Amino acid sequence: MIQPILNLSRNAKQAIMLLFDSIALIAILLSSFYIRLGYWYFPEGYLLWILYGAPLLAIPIFVRFGLYLSVVRYIGFKGLWCIVQAVTLYALLWGLASFMIGTDVAYLSVWIPRSIILINWMLCLLVIGGSRMFIRWFLTTESLLSRGSKLNVVIYGAGSSGRQLSNSLQQSIEYNHVAFVDDNSIIQNSYINSIPVMSASKLTSLIKEKEISQILLAMPSVSRKQRNEIIDRLSQLPVHVRSLPSVLELAQGKVKIDDLREVDIKDLLGREPVAPNDKLLKIKISNKVVMVTGAGGSIGSELCRQIVFLKPKRLILFEISESSLYKIDRELVDIGISNIDILPILGSVRDRQRLEKICKHFGVQTIYHAAAYKHVPLVEYNNSEAVLNNTFGTKIVAEVAIATKVESFVLISTDKAVRPTNTMGATKRIAELILQALSAQEHSTCFTMVRFGNVLDSSGSVIPLFKKQIKMGGPVTVTDINMVRYFMTIPEAVELVLQAGAISKCGDIFVLDMGEPVRIFDLATRMIQLSNLQVLDDNNPNGDIEIKFVGLRPGEKLYEELLVGNHTTETDNPLIMRAEEALPDWATLKPILDQLHEATKKLDQQEVRELLIKVVPDFKPQCDVSDLLFNKEKKNL
Repeated sequence: MIQPILNLSRNAKQAIMLLFDSIALIAILLSSFYIRLGYWYFPEGYLLWILYGAPLLAIPIFVRFGLYLSVVRYIGFKGLWCIVQAVTLYALLWGLASFMIGTDVAYLSVWIPRSIILINWMLCLLVIGGSRMFIRWFLTTESLLSRGSKLNVVIYGAGSSGRQLSNSLQQSIEYNHVAFVDDNSIIQNSYINSIPVMSASKLTSLIKEKEISQILLAMPSVSRKQRNEIIDRLSQLPVHVRSLPSVLELAQGKVKIDDLREVDIKDLLGREPVAPNDKLLKIKISNKVVMVTGAGGSIGSELCRQIVFLKPKRLILFEISESSLYKIDRELVDIGISNIDILPILGSVRDRQRLEKICKHFGVQTIYHAAAYKHVPLVEYNNSEAVLNNTFGTKIVAEVAIATKVESFVLISTDKAVRPTNTMGATKRIAELILQALSAQEHSTCFTMVRFGNVLDSSGSVIPLFKKQIKMGGPVTVTDINMVRYFMTIPEAVELVLQAGAISKCGDIFVLDMGEPVRIFDLATRMIQLSNLQVLDDNNPNGDIEIKFVGLRPGEKLYEELLVGNHTTETDNPLIMRAEEALPDWATLKPILDQLHEATKKLDQQEVRELLIKVVPDFKPQCDVSDLLFNKEKKNL
């Protein structure tokens, strides 16, 4: 019966409300006379204007106060206040008009006692406001809008965000808010909007008693350490955990159910973010021509997102992958920041002529070099291409930067370059050595290298793989129970890269504070638990997802390092350290590089391996070169 009305257009619904209010205003006046006089009085003559003219006076006022623009289903205190204001103004003007007419027609004043004005005002508030609140209540009842059973949920956090989220849940057809949980003992055992506030110690019994399916975290302002501790406790419970974004990510206005997200594994890193130095961020970027190589990759695309907000004069997106370039270009254009030229350019970092023409034509001042092959096993099987791209691609871009007088060149390096066990790490270490050697020469380009570990949700991260495996029902594949890695979020890593480039003294290698290392097995376990599932093992044969150990992949090692030596110095940012490492000699390095280049062109894998070790004595390859020859089963082209 009510559904056809709900399906009407907005204009039709407004017309129904207007008609209801018009009839109600006349009925209210008749009722006011009855209450005052004790019998039904039906005006005649001039009094008809006072009766039937009431809607003509009230409706424009109601329109002006927005009573017909509000969605009744979601009306709140602000909407009720508008009703009070509109009804009060109407009642005063009606009372004034009735007395003005009464002075012209003497007998009228007998029939309009002053108390009727007050009675009319009170009844209007009751009927006009009450009707809307009744409709709001009626439309939000479970019997009308529910599509089956609602999910019983608990909100962890009874603060401002928790209360706003609770209000949003009242409109939801999916969730039934059962209780608040809060660690503040002062408000425990009390009620907020008739919903109990309980201690976290009662969660286990509450979950069983009320069949709670989800816990919604509403604590956007707590520290990461506190958040980590709470999530750690909740991960042991048989419920799904979702969360509001951090306070820095929340948009202005009311907290909505749509703001909820899955608890991200980055919440468990345990390191408090350090506010970036805005002045440092802008030094190499604002009002400059900036080029990002590998602009469509995980790091490159985030560099572009942050750079565009720092107002460069021009941003050049240099990328070999057409689809990746198109995606980041459209994303930046949709951001809609004016007065910035965004130029998507297809090309390879191995194309010296194209790079030189671009840098000269557009007057590039700053280069962030993020282009690289970085998937360790793939690079092992394609090591000659990795050398050409990661090592000689970097050399070409650096030499072009010197030739075209680029002011600043920042290399995105990796912790795998430190005592490498794989070709990817070795190629990146040689790229660092090239830039260090070039820094000692006479030119105007300042070279900087920034070395950091794994970033969450990058294309090579284990996080997307684990999520996919959990979604498919397992098993989750872990290389070794003792494998550990450093992790950092992509936005935080890029912020630090931008700041490191600004504080460089040329030739510097910076390492980022990656926090505490994370054991991959623990990471997999936590992700399974946060998905409201249990690990299947010998101790829990009824679990859901098995963790399977598959052994180290080609080139992998159990742990990563950030420093070649043991010496670092502090910088202005506590998360950025300057590595004190010996500078290589270009005269010694260049002949070996020439030999390496020839070996890669000839696909002489044995010679490539030997020369990599010669340039990087710390390179201890895990894979025998005979296993990687391109004429073997696993081709190496």
